[in-house]
Amino acid sequence: MNILNISNQLQSLKFWKETFIMTIGMLITAIAVYYFLVPGKLIIGTTSGLSIVVSELSAALGFPVRISVCLTVINTFLLILAFILIDGEFGVKTIYASLILGPLMDLLDYIYPYSLLLTNPGQTTVMGDIWFDLLCFVFLLSAAQAILFRINGSTGGLDIVAKIISKYMHIDIGSAVAISGVVVSCTAFAVNPFRLVVIGIIGTWLNGIVIDYFTASLSKRKRVCIVTMTPEPIRDYIINNLVRGCSLYEIKGGYTQEPHTEIQSLLTRSEFGNLMEFIKDNSINAFIVASNVSEVYGLWFSKRNKKEIKSHHNLSKQQHND
Repeated sequence: MNILNISNQLQSLKFWKETFIMTIGMLITAIAVYYFLVPGKLIIGTTSGLSIVVSELSAALGFPVRISVCLTVINTFLLILAFILIDGEFGVKTIYASLILGPLMDLLDYIYPYSLLLTNPGQTTVMGDIWFDLLCFVFLLSAAQAILFRINGSTGGLDIVAKIISKYMHIDIGSAVAISGVVVSCTAFAVNPFRLVVIGIIGTWLNGIVIDYFTASLSKRKRVCIVTMTPEPIRDYIINNLVRGCSLYEIKGGYTQEPHTEIQSLLTRSEFGNLMEFIKDNSINAFIVASNVSEVYGLWFSKRNKKEIKSHHNLSKQQHND
């Protein structure tokens, strides 16, 4: 990606809005790593887990390196892969995410060290049990990753590897995270006992499952199929009020042999609720089936697109009336 494209992104409002979202996501990630991963040296399949391994090995060799420094070095190498193999937008966002994760962990260490939460002598987990720490880490990290994937961003690190695997092997992003994560989890054999390595692998597997859940929840749509003899009010409401597209099919009832119209449309959950309320308030006789759709490709109107289209429709109507 050239310098001009980077400059254009930096000048756009969309970029700064997404930067704010990324900052919140990375703060959640830093909290997850610093408070639930570092104290017990729990090695999950992330670059944070790999950084703990490298830091422990460097200390054993006599030249200790901070985890945050190891994390920055590893992420820098992976960023190069992002620019080469993934589109530039993902790379620019991931640069920012990768650069602030280490400093955010140092900031948390300065503001409220995790040692203050280890109240009992010999305690190495914030929650008092390694499994509770694992669950807290997986939940927070997966939520942050799903939010950032939604805006084509990343928490950095192995998310880059997962994105590459997902793009070129055409598998779910959660499965890609799990594949790359298991490999990293196995590096824990160098510093941890077998029990902790197994816990780390289980945590990596759970992380992939939870990412898929959060990702599907954030992008879930409703595929609505409506069979009715009075399609025009519904079609008009979908197009002019909800500002969504729809498809109409002429069909014949198998029992009555009477002609009907089938209307199909993809809506958000709130739009589906509004449509159901419209049909009920207007006493429209219809048979309705709705199912969840986790991903939508192609033309899908955002809120901004919908406002522009609605304004254009209103202007056209006004000109027609004039």
